[in-house]
Amino acid sequence: MAKLYFYYSAMNAGKTTTLLQSAHNYRERGMRVALLTPRLDHRAGVGRVASRIGLSADAIAFDRNDDLLARIRALVDGDGSLHCVLVDEAQFLSQAQVWQLSEVVDALRIPVLCYGLRTDFRGELFEGSRHLLAWADELTEIKTICHTGKKATMTVRVDEQGYAVQDGPQVEIGGNERYVSVSRAEFKRIVRGEGRIEPVQPPLPLV
Repeated sequence: MAKLYFYYSAMNAGKTTTLLQSAHNYRERGMRVALLTPRLDHRAGVGRVASRIGLSADAIAFDRNDDLLARIRALVDGDGSLHCVLVDEAQFLSQAQVWQLSEVVDALRIPVLCYGLRTDFRGELFEGSRHLLAWADELTEIKTICHTGKKATMTVRVDEQGYAVQDGPQVEIGGNERYVSVSRAEFKRIVRGEGRIEPVQPPLPLV
């Protein structure tokens, strides 16, 4: 039975890597998938999904006002069967688009797997995430670790000196140079202005 899935986490937990692995698993079995990504996130190029570990794939870029149900229906009508829809950076979906994806599941009987952040740098829910949390059939947390060793559940936006930024638009595209995942306790310490965040260390080489 088709379902709407939401896989959520803080930054740098491997959401896109997991999405690309899921797409590979479907394709390996001869199934057709559609990858969707917001046009505003063009770090890897418009219509391109890329993970921090070097995996990437072409995707369908969409804007905030696009009707995703209509776009998926056109894919089905044009090329036949579609076995799965995967959405990267799903926090940027609008309320209407989350509803449209639920219709892809309920009316077209196609599973939809959404991957995204739960909260922004202020600790507040993104619009897309809020409605996915409310309407998805299955919710799964993808876990990552704070520099303190605790589970990271929050995301901090930082300046060049590593201090938390409290002002600015909710959406500001960036990677490790702008965002750090931390535990709730560390998030509260940082936003209270009790010091800079520790820099993220590069991963150790595999031996």
